Amino acid sequence: MTDKQDSYTRNPYVYEDRRRAQAESVWVQSFSCEHLRPLIVCRGPIRKEALDVFSQMGMTHVGILLSEKDSIVYPNALAPELRILEPEHVHRVPDYTGATKEERVARVKQIIAIAHQHGYDSVFAGYGFMAEDEDFVAAIEEAGLKFVGPCSHTVRSAGRKDEAKRTALRESVSVTPGIDNATARTLVSKYETRKALLGLVERERLAVDSAVLTDTKIELEDLADAILNASYRKGIDLISIEELCVQVQRDVEEIFVKYPGNRIRLKAIGGGGGKGQRILPGADKEGKGSLADRAKKAAALVPEKVREVLSEVKTTGVGDNKNMLIELNIEQTRHHEIQLVGNGNWCITLGGRDCSLQMHEQKLLEISITQEALQEDIRRAQAAGREMEAVSLQNDLAILQRMEDEAERFGVAVGLDSASTFECIVDMDRHFFMEVNTRIQVEHRVSELCYGLRFENPQDSDDHFVVNSLVEMMAMLACHKERLPRPTRVRREAAAGEARLNATDRSLSPHAGGVIRSWSDPLRYEIRDDQGICIKNPDTELFMRYKLAGAYDSNVALLVTVGESRNQTYDRLYEILRGTSLRGNDLATNLEFHLGLVNWFRARSVHAKPTTRFVVPYLTQVGLLKEEANRVDFAYAYDQLQRSRDAALRKVLGTDAGAAIKANAETFARKRTLVLRAVEALIAEPHKFSAWLSDMMPHYALVDGKVLWRRNPLHVVADTYRLLNMERRPGRPAAHAIWDHDEAILKDGLAFYEQLQGRLATDDAIADYPHLLSILAASKAPAGMDAALWTQIQSAHDGFQAGLEVLSILPLIAAETGFFDLRVNNDMTIEIPERLFDSELQARMRKVLVPPPATKADEIVAERGGMFYSREAPHLPPLINVGDHFEAGQPLFVLEVMKMFNKVSAPFSGTIDAFLLTGGDGVIIHKGQPIFEVTPDVRVGDEDVEAKKAAAHAHTQTLLARV
Repeated sequence: MTDKQDSYTRNPYVYEDRRRAQAESVWVQSFSCEHLRPLIVCRGPIRKEALDVFSQMGMTHVGILLSEKDSIVYPNALAPELRILEPEHVHRVPDYTGATKEERVARVKQIIAIAHQHGYDSVFAGYGFMAEDEDFVAAIEEAGLKFVGPCSHTVRSAGRKDEAKRTALRESVSVTPGIDNATARTLVSKYETRKALLGLVERERLAVDSAVLTDTKIELEDLADAILNASYRKGIDLISIEELCVQVQRDVEEIFVKYPGNRIRLKAIGGGGGKGQRILPGADKEGKGSLADRAKKAAALVPEKVREVLSEVKTTGVGDNKNMLIELNIEQTRHHEIQLVGNGNWCITLGGRDCSLQMHEQKLLEISITQEALQEDIRRAQAAGREMEAVSLQNDLAILQRMEDEAERFGVAVGLDSASTFECIVDMDRHFFMEVNTRIQVEHRVSELCYGLRFENPQDSDDHFVVNSLVEMMAMLACHKERLPRPTRVRREAAAGEARLNATDRSLSPHAGGVIRSWSDPLRYEIRDDQGICIKNPDTELFMRYKLAGAYDSNVALLVTVGESRNQTYDRLYEILRGTSLRGNDLATNLEFHLGLVNWFRARSVHAKPTTRFVVPYLTQVGLLKEEANRVDFAYAYDQLQRSRDAALRKVLGTDAGAAIKANAETFARKRTLVLRAVEALIAEPHKFSAWLSDMMPHYALVDGKVLWRRNPLHVVADTYRLLNMERRPGRPAAHAIWDHDEAILKDGLAFYEQLQGRLATDDAIADYPHLLSILAASKAPAGMDAALWTQIQSAHDGFQAGLEVLSILPLIAAETGFFDLRVNNDMTIEIPERLFDSELQARMRKVLVPPPATKADEIVAERGGMFYSREAPHLPPLINVGDHFEAGQPLFVLEVMKMFNKVSAPFSGTIDAFLLTGGDGVIIHKGQPIFEVTPDVRVGDEDVEAKKAAAHAHTQTLLARV
């Protein structure tokens, strides 16, 4: 391992070159930030990263805000990453932001008071909570503190989605069709004339700019927008949520008529990280009734969705800005974003990131996009004769160049003076501006690992320094904004990727409450931003236990790596995911999901172009794998294979078959756990099964409905144990590793085939398994080998292959479920079978992946943990009351899990007899906890276990006939 490789495991940012330059150059020394005294008011990986970077920059007076609801809870000790701070620099608060507007205002005042009382001169808010809150940033600035991030002017101009869209239009940036001023249109519908609007200003005594009031040419909606802004400052409402719902519903109907068949996205102007967004299903292009009637029917969900959006971003209070965007949902959407850095005068991009692999607007896997890497990949594709791939990549290059150009123009227009992200949606060869995140992003490392920023002394080009960390860059901009000359970007790594490790179950639903008991050390090329979880207890050098409380979001860590190409980056991500061991109590993460997803692309093409709709169909397909695998009894299959061999021996040997049958039984008994442990471990974790199938794509074929292995099945067994991360290593418990006697059999078998290759003097006898089989099928020994030895070799081969036919059932399961119908086309687009978009199938497969908790017939229980609410918003009635009848699929309550609000629907129809919770709205519930006592309309009888077993045996026999 080189020093550079080792540095990625220890610390991806090495500041030695910077320190040497500081010792030699007065100009470089003038940009020191050692005097900065920041208060960090965020959590998660960015908090730990900021602590590290600020320390490396020489800052000694650094504090943090620690919420009582922090999603990482240390039951028995202070978090080890906080031990580097003096206790007086850890400031505890009930919550980072507060649940209401009044609480948020109080929290801002508290933060400012903490800063002043404890000698902090700046605030760093990372990528969550108040990082994009214009009022918060303005309050920090007015209090005489520096905000380590974009200033309030930039946040107002670019951070609010409605203002950003208007700026984009002025700067000739391509935008998504839609409406950006729903609240202004609502006010104009209520006060239809200029006179009525001016009368409202006078009546409410609103402080509106006189130039706006006297401008007779101003559009009514622009005047209404100015009036609304004045009402927010005064803390009053001029329109009700109900009036907003009516206007949005009217606008949605019109868009549905104009774009029949398209879906529509409602998006709060202050949302982020997937919060505050809902997608409305489109009006049918064809159907009964007029298009207007179909549009009206489709828009009937609008009031419900508007209230959900406002509740999720907590803007239902009096005086809150309730504006939202109504946008056409671009269906074949890829989500790309451009990293921006500016000082208010200049703006520079650091390439892009493909963030299309996401679910519920939450990003999962992010991959770098740079012009240099695309050019290199184009040359590789052309050299390999993959012309359609080369053309596809050339299109990506052209789009990236346009997005980077537009991003820089936009950044200059809004006076960007820190780090931000310019987000776009890409549709084939078009792109549309979506929004700007006026903060550092969770996935910022993906860009900073590809580019650094080189700053040169204007008087001496040899006098320079390079900044590789965006957190460092933000601190420097907070201290030396105007003095920093425009930098040039310098290439670091060719490609980078990040997998977000989240506390979610197999269906990617949030899973709070688990405890991490152990986590393997970072692997080669792994950059792990884990919030400090993996720091050993400094008193004992032991791993500490961590509870994932889930009060804020599901992210546990960021697993990042780099490569000399996108291919190598994916390969390294696979090795990191495969080799990571994460265990605990009631613990669920998406680690295995990432393994399957990364392998899916590795096996097909890492340059494939997934849309934001890819993950749910992919999950549905994995659910189908699990459902089909559940129908197979692999132990029964293994026993049937033994019986089949016994029958064959009796047929050949007759009454003399006894000794051979006994030997056969011993062989199957010795190999039983070697084969079944691997197969059953795959079936138990469907995402690993998916990863395995992708790995095996080159190694088998289906011929006339039967499996033909191109690779020796014994090598496949070895590959399977490796994928499962069950190789034997010192200290690894037997429960998580191949057993000694199984490993001995496997090693003996692999050694046998290696020796056989040498004896046969052919290079392809092992690599080409069908060729090896054809050689071994010969009754006559090859030249140079006597008959007795040849018989022993054939017998040994039969013994080593005995029972491995079970492996062939796995590809048959893939074939039965259409696993390979989800594929990449030659132009790198992804073909998704229409069946995988079926909402009922998707819902059923979620339950296959994560079966509901056991329940009594007369109860409804929580399918997951979270915060319970009986109603959609405080001013609305409960969704259901005692005595009410409900239908299957009817919403019964709302569960807030890691920032997201989820309506929980009835699994069957019935009547509510009693409410079983105590404590009312806001109480924390756990998975499997009874919520309602009910009388179901139809009582379902107990499952017939024997009938189920018989069905599994019959289905297994059907598959065995094809191996």
